[in-house]
Amino acid sequence: MLFPNQFFNLEPPKIMAAKIPVTVITGFLGSGKTTLIRHLLQHNQGRRIAVLVNEFGELGIDGELIRSCNVCPEGTEDTATFAQGAANVVELTNGCLCCTVQEEFLPTMVELLKRRDSLDCILIETSGLALPKPLIKAFRWPNIRHGATVDGVITVVDCAAVARGELVGLQALEAQRQADPSLDHETPIQELFEDQLACADLVVLNKTDLVDTDTQKQVVAFVQQELPRAVKVVASAHGTLDVNLLLGFNAAVEDALAERPSHHDTEEDHEHDDQITSTHFVLPQSFDPDALQNTLKALVQKQEIYRIKGFVAVPNKSMRLVLQGVGARFDQFYDRPWRSDEVQETQLVFIGRDLDAAQIKTQLAAIAVGPSTVMPFHR
Repeated sequence: MLFPNQFFNLEPPKIMAAKIPVTVITGFLGSGKTTLIRHLLQHNQGRRIAVLVNEFGELGIDGELIRSCNVCPEGTEDTATFAQGAANVVELTNGCLCCTVQEEFLPTMVELLKRRDSLDCILIETSGLALPKPLIKAFRWPNIRHGATVDGVITVVDCAAVARGELVGLQALEAQRQADPSLDHETPIQELFEDQLACADLVVLNKTDLVDTDTQKQVVAFVQQELPRAVKVVASAHGTLDVNLLLGFNAAVEDALAERPSHHDTEEDHEHDDQITSTHFVLPQSFDPDALQNTLKALVQKQEIYRIKGFVAVPNKSMRLVLQGVGARFDQFYDRPWRSDEVQETQLVFIGRDLDAAQIKTQLAAIAVGPSTVMPFHR
């Protein structure tokens, strides 16, 4: 959901005694940020929470997943309705917040601060490819600093992916180092991973149920080695942590950025890897879940696909299937019945390097139930 700037009055909000606390939840693609937020909302202990969701791509899969937790009021696409306070989940789906702070994040926060009397806190889920520090710097701006503070930064790490060397870029990096130990190879993805850790007030080591105890200890040791200062690391299986552990850091992070080093501190601007793109498909067909998952696993072997996520229409099934993929590892579950007022269609987002959309289109068309009219959309 993008909001044109002309709908917003960018005058600073009135100064009030207490600032609304904002928790930034960052972490790489597929680490479990949305799952953690869903759990937090479902166990909010009466807190009134607004959520900003930033996605890499044009389909708001994560925002829809958060709405389906049946806690937040349904949002709409109407800017005026948002300004009136009806929507508690706001989507920014045109890039990562570290690159679009002024254009998208600022006007949205200004509008949220107008509703501060009806909110206890704000959660911001960054894109998996976003640097957290440029976003936090925005809380120093006059439009925001008197009304909000970054209470804390939570970095979510996929324990299983790190253990198996499946975190994007790290596997290839290790292969390069073994081939030539004299070289100090540093990839943009590794820098991103390190920057996300360096900004953390808490590291959630997620998906620990997929590894054994010894492996988990090894990953904890690796993560602690990457941290520039002492930060608590907690284990989680599905983001099921005590809400009181996730809120209330009182860190005022925007005033303590010197303690959180970044690879990009000396740069005026930073650039992302232009070869990492997203492609999404909106399909009128339904799919057999097993056939679809097998096809997607085969595609991951052929292409450098980092993340697959979306909703699937299943033949003769009245419920919507949620499909999530990280590398070759997939998870799926039915989250809710299809509503009578929505189209039962399949929506899939692919994020990766140099994606071959035509190949993906062909493979999906081959297993779709019904005539194929698959059309890809690119970012």
